[in-house]
Amino acid sequence: MRSRYTAYTQRNEDYLRATWHPSTRPQDAILDKDEHLRWLGLEIKSALRLRQRKAELPGHPDSSPDRDTVEFVARFKVGGRAHRLHETSRFLREPDPAIGGTPRWFYLDGTFPE
Repeated sequence: MRSRYTAYTQRNEDYLRATWHPSTRPQDAILDKDEHLRWLGLEIKSALRLRQRKAELPGHPDSSPDRDTVEFVARFKVGGRAHRLHETSRFLREPDPAIGGTPRWFYLDGTFPE
């Protein structure tokens, strides 16, 4: 999660693509070259795996150590106005053929809590 935030701040499209799961990765550009964003900070609200290890039932689809959820708030400015992106992101760890099959965490998707 933190590395993806850093990639957004550095406008590193290649890293964002490499860490986005192929099943949900956008075909179009992830970053808008004309958008003038200034990232201000990242706050991790919770990492679901840490809270739910004992609570999850064996066999539950999200109980795998290769799945995790992270809730965060990222702050940024556009055109002098401050904004917040509050998201709960789902991640999946699986072998990455691009790095010799070494397991890597991939961003799957996210929802936006109210």
